[in-house]
Order: sequence, then C-alpha cells, then structure tokens
Amino acid sequence: MATVIQADESQESRTTPPPARTGRADRVRHPAALIRLVAGVCWILLVLLLAGYARSSVFGLDSDVARGVDLLPWPPAKLTAALCGTALLTVPLGFAVDRVLRGDGRRVADAVLAAVLAYGLTLGLDLLAGDLTTLTHPLPAGLGRTDPVYGHFAPVLAFMTALGTAGRRRWRTALAVTLTLSGLSGLVTGYATPLSLLLALLLGWTTAHAARYAVGEPVASPAEGQIATALAGTGVHPDAVLTLGTGRYLVTQHGGGPDLDVHLLDRYAQASGLLGHLWLALRLRTAPRPLGLRPLRAGLEHQTLLGHAASAAGARTRLPVAVVELGPDAALVAYRRLDARPFAELFAELPEPPEPPGEGLPDGPTDAELRDAWQQLALLQRRRIAHRSLSPNTVLLDAEGRVHLVGLARGEIAASELLLRLDVAGLLAVLAVHAGPERAVRAAIEVLGPGPVGTALPLLQPIALARDTRAALTRHRSLAADLRAEVQRRMPQAPAEPVRLERLRPRVLLTVVAGIAAGYALLQFLFSLDTNPVNLVTGADPLWLAGAAFWAAASYPVATFAFSGFVPEKLSFRSTLAAQTAGSFVKVASPGGVGGLALNTRYLQCAGIPTAQAMSSIGVSQLFGLVLHMLQLAVFSALVGVNGAEFGSGSSPLPKGWVLGLAGAVGAVAAVSVAAVPRLRRRAQTLLRPLRAEVLPRLLDLAQHPGKLAGGVAGQLMVSMCFVLCLYCCTRAVGQYPGFNAVAVGFLAGNAAGNVVPTPGGVGGVEGLMSFMLATTGHIDNAGALAAVMLFRILTFMLPVLPGWAAFAWLQRRRAI
Repeated sequence: MATVIQADESQESRTTPPPARTGRADRVRHPAALIRLVAGVCWILLVLLLAGYARSSVFGLDSDVARGVDLLPWPPAKLTAALCGTALLTVPLGFAVDRVLRGDGRRVADAVLAAVLAYGLTLGLDLLAGDLTTLTHPLPAGLGRTDPVYGHFAPVLAFMTALGTAGRRRWRTALAVTLTLSGLSGLVTGYATPLSLLLALLLGWTTAHAARYAVGEPVASPAEGQIATALAGTGVHPDAVLTLGTGRYLVTQHGGGPDLDVHLLDRYAQASGLLGHLWLALRLRTAPRPLGLRPLRAGLEHQTLLGHAASAAGARTRLPVAVVELGPDAALVAYRRLDARPFAELFAELPEPPEPPGEGLPDGPTDAELRDAWQQLALLQRRRIAHRSLSPNTVLLDAEGRVHLVGLARGEIAASELLLRLDVAGLLAVLAVHAGPERAVRAAIEVLGPGPVGTALPLLQPIALARDTRAALTRHRSLAADLRAEVQRRMPQAPAEPVRLERLRPRVLLTVVAGIAAGYALLQFLFSLDTNPVNLVTGADPLWLAGAAFWAAASYPVATFAFSGFVPEKLSFRSTLAAQTAGSFVKVASPGGVGGLALNTRYLQCAGIPTAQAMSSIGVSQLFGLVLHMLQLAVFSALVGVNGAEFGSGSSPLPKGWVLGLAGAVGAVAAVSVAAVPRLRRRAQTLLRPLRAEVLPRLLDLAQHPGKLAGGVAGQLMVSMCFVLCLYCCTRAVGQYPGFNAVAVGFLAGNAAGNVVPTPGGVGGVEGLMSFMLATTGHIDNAGALAAVMLFRILTFMLPVLPGWAAFAWLQRRRAI
C-alpha cells in the first residue's frame, strides 16, 4: 500500500485526466495469500511428519481422547452429531445466498472453486496417506477404518475462507461454533481422530488461499457517485468527482470550498509492491513494517495520524480533511489539494545537459528552495517525526517557491535517532540529484548545523534510501561517492565507516541454503553406511581421544604465534589469542575463511594499525599460508606414494608423473600466452597490482624483522601439524590404523576444500573429501574414515563455537574488534 500511496501523493493532476475506471471490477493476486499458502503447506507437512514418526505420541493422544469420549452420555452425543452435520452444510449455503443478494457473485464462484479443489485434495490425500495408521482408527461398526482427512471440514472451510469472512462477525462466529461442535461430535462418535481433524482444517484453509492467489481476488473500484455519497456524510460538499488515475480522484466542492485529492485504499493498494517490501524488511534492520500486512483500518489510522502530526509540527504537507470506510476492504482519504509538483517533474537530474530554454526543465532548485526543504525536515525532526520515504517524488514545490513534504504513509512518530538520521541522508541524496552535492550539503549545514549532517554520513547507503532515490543514484554512478566526499570535505571529523543496516545479505542466505543442503547430504551419506559411524564415535578410545583434544586446543596458541609473526607491530598475546579463538565462532556463519579474514583485519585496525598495513599483513600471511600448504601437500603426497607402501595395491590414486608434467606444460603455455598478448598482459598486471603495491612492501618491512618472520613461517607449519596430529589421534581413537603420511594428505586436501566450498566452515566439502582421502590413502574402510573425520570436526569445528563466542564478546567489550 505504501508504494501506491507515495506515488499517488506525489503527482499533480493533469489538465486532461486519464479515462475513468468506474464501476469496473479488477482482480489482484495478494501476496499475503501466497504467504499463507506456503505457511499452510508447511503445517500440513509437519502434521504428516508427526503422523509418520511420532507414532507413540499420536496413538497416546488418540487413546486419551477415546477414554474421555466414553465418559459422555451416548444419546445426546449422537443427536449433537446429527445436528452439527446439518449445520455444517447450512452455514456456508446461507452465507453464499447472503453474498449473492449483496451483488458479490464473483466471490461466490471463486469460493465454489476452492471448495471443489479442497474436496479433490481430500480424496487424494485419503488415498496417499491411507497407510498412516496414526491418522485413522477402526470404525465403530468394525467395518474398515476412518478417513485420514475427516469429513467435509476441508471443503466447508475452503469455501468460507475464499468467500471472505473479514468484518462479518456473525458469520465467523457461526462457522467457528459449527466447526467446533462438528469436530467434537466426530471424536465422540469415533469417526475422527485428532490429527484427521487438524489435517482437514489445514487443508481447507491452505486450499482457500491457493485458490485466492491463483485466480486473484475481485476488487471493484467505486463509481464516482459512490465516492460523492460517501464523502457527503463527512461534512464535505462534493460538486464533481474526476478520476485522475488508479485509486486517485479530484473532488470539487459547492460554494467555493477547497478542492480535494482523494485516495482509495483497497486490496489493490495493499498488494502493490508487498513482496518487495517483505524482502526489504527481511534484509534491512530499519525497514518499516510492510503496510500490506496491516489491517486496512490500522493503515488508515496510521496515515491520518501522521498527516495531522506533521501539520501540527508546522511542516507543509497534505492535511487529511476526511476519512471514510466504503466497506471492510476499502476506504477513502481526502486531502486538501496542493498546487505543487514534485522535484522529479520540475527539475532535470544534475548530470544531464539542460535542454533548450522553454522546452526542457530548469537546472535545479534555488538556494532558498533548498534551505526551505531542510527547514521543513527540521520541523519534523523537532517533533521526532520520521518521514522514511523521502524521494524526488515526495518533495514538492509550489508556484510560490515553497517546499512541501508529502508521502508520510510509512512515517513514524516518536522515531529513534537512527530513523531521523536516515531522513537526513535521504534528503541529502534527493537534493544532490537535482542541485549537486556541494549545494545540497551547504544548505543542510546552514539549516541543521554540521552535527546532524555529519552523523548522517555513515547512512548514505543505497539500501537505506527510498526506491525512487535509489534509482536516481543508480543512473548517476559517481553521485553517491561525490556526496560522501563533499560531507567529509566539510566535516573531516565525521565518522565515515558505514553503519551495518543489513540483517541478511543475499550472499549469507545463499551460504545458509548451501550449508543446509550440504549438511542434509552428509547425514544421508552418514546413515546409509552399513556400520553406523555414530557408534564408532561414542565408543572411541579415551586416551587417543584426549590426545586429539589436546592437539586441537594447542592449535590456537600456535595460530597466535603464526599470526603475530606477519605483523611487524607489537600485539598483545592475550588479545591475539582471543581473536584466533573468536574465529571459530565467526566461521560458522561465513563460507571458507572469509569470516576469519574480516575478523583479523578488524582486530588489527582496532589495534592501531592503518587499514592498508593491516590488509597487507593479512595478505602476506595468506600468501605464505598458501605456499606452505601446497608444499606440505606435495611432500606428504610424495611420501605416501613411495612404492605404494601405504596403499592396498601398488598403484597410487595420486597424479602420475606424466600428469604432473602435462599440467606444468599447460601452465607454461598459459604464462607465455599472457606475456605475449597485450590485452591479457594488462589484465594480469591489473590483477597483480595489489600484490605488487601492498603485499610486497609489507614483506620488505617483515624482512627487517627476520625473527618474527621465521616465527610466522614456523607457526604456519605447526598449525597444520597440530591438526594433522589431531586427525591422526581421531583415527586411532575409532580403531583405525592409517599411516601418518596418509592422514596428513587427507587433512591437507580436505582443508583446501573447506576454503573453496561456499558453506559455513566448508561443511560438506571438508567431510566428504577428507574421509575419501583417508579411506583411499590410508587403506581403511569408509565407515571408519568418516567416523574419524566426524570426531575431528566435532573437536575442531563444533565444540570451539562456544568459547569462540565468549572470546568474540570479550573482544567487543574491550573495543578490540
């Protein structure tokens, strides 16, 4: 609803209005119906899982209900069952007749479709779930079993829900009473089970929303005469009603009264852009609640309250003069008409060349108009009113050069400081689009002062701005950067680091989905083996298990020495150890080593090391780590492959000599090609520029401290050896006897996979490749290899999460990250 209202409020009536849309019914697919459909399907699947796997609990519930039923008198129960069966058909029939008499025949037809679909799905589910004995029990007469989905509950509920009972309390009460009594009578007479009743209700409710979303819900636009009649009862004296567009009307009054802009709020307005608003609310911590999920009356009251509050604050905006409901699904809001037009229509965007005089748009607002825009925002902020939708279409300018701020439907009263700062950032972006960053910032400082403008700098992020503003900035790629630079130029002391506003990034969502899929595949593989690895883990040898735990714990102080060795500056050992421990917590929510890199960079920044030097130190350590890792893998692979000593046969699964030679030849040809082709050479130089400009100078600085550099290299090697020893102890703990070299190859290959697989901590890729390499090179069975790897991952990936979280919190309290 917010998107439609903002777009409508920002438009000025044209001299030739578009054709009227009077009396014609449209259909709209409301995203809320889709959300309810998905929720209903999830609940149905949950009930079926409960029936399939919680058999003892379900049978116990059914027997408890049967014992309670035996305590009821028999003749009244039978009589009630007969009456409820009759009422179950009478209530929807009476409701349908009532809606037809009121001219709502299209909804009745949609409801009949939903009931037919529900009945068909009931029959289909009866056939598919007939083997689930937890959904049924023997019939009272002993002739077969009851149905998995009880009676006509699903068609009746689908019919009533699709027809719509919102705002019709009597019919909703009648339906609730009838369904309750019918369900109880089904339990009393023995023709229903608790789960069959629940399944019937969920199926009917879900089918109704599926039908409503599939065919759409009819939405009838009121005729101009209906609008005039409705407004006449609120003190307005309508003379003529003109349709200006979808859901927007111009009303003139008798006796020279002011003209009114009238907006229609209905299901069409609620559905417009709801999915986009839901996604934004999921991603952004400061996103407003989507108005399409609010009841119509709540949205109406909120919009009216914001308009009166802004007018009371002295700001120029549209003032609501009349509000009237047209029914449970539609309402009208009448505003005093403004003779003003939005900036998007009045002014050309800054980077575009001006058109010839008299044909194009003015270059931009004057300095006085810019100051007036900031004064209007200052009036709102003084009363702590957040606009939340500032864009080139909600900032209006009238013929006298006065600025009006409209589109307050998504605003908030008693807003937090963060929301007020977001408004400052939003208006900065809007004015910069049409007047340039320098003029926009200068006018803001003249009116608000340097403080509020400086605190808005971290919030100048595209995701935090209104959609229209975001689109304008997208068309002019350098404008956002120029605006930030202008604010920093005028206020060098202002914090420049962007505030984290996103609660969920698409990359994180993809990582979580990939992690769930990999974990599910791992569990499927885990329990498909003949020998259950879980039993091997629980029966691990305690001495070897203690050794594995020791080497897993020892890896953290060793990693601390390795990390400090590549930083010439002096670091606190305790804080550095906490940072390495906190990496165990961070990597749970990030793929590969991305989280650890970000954490270590932030730790060095907070330790007083400039960002460039901090990132260079991380780059040097990663470069050395990669080289040392590949050397270790080559050395242990060569040791494993000597005479095939650690294989069950004389052949090695590792690459043959001719394969390595071919790979080297291909690499040489690729290097010569890059050096010979100018375009490829320039591309390679661009990719290697950070290495030459940042990593190599840092490496030269480290060369002045050979002791620290040697400690870093030795630490890198020892970290790998700690993990290899931990994995070796795990294999011995579960009763396997591979060679040490084979274990080293298995760990080094699996760890490399963990940095490539886009899942938290490399889940799935590490376990799969590490267990495969162990089984292949160590000549042990698959179940034993997987059990050893699982035990290793428990000690090095799962158990360190809690101490990692404690270290992360400790570093945050000390402002060390």
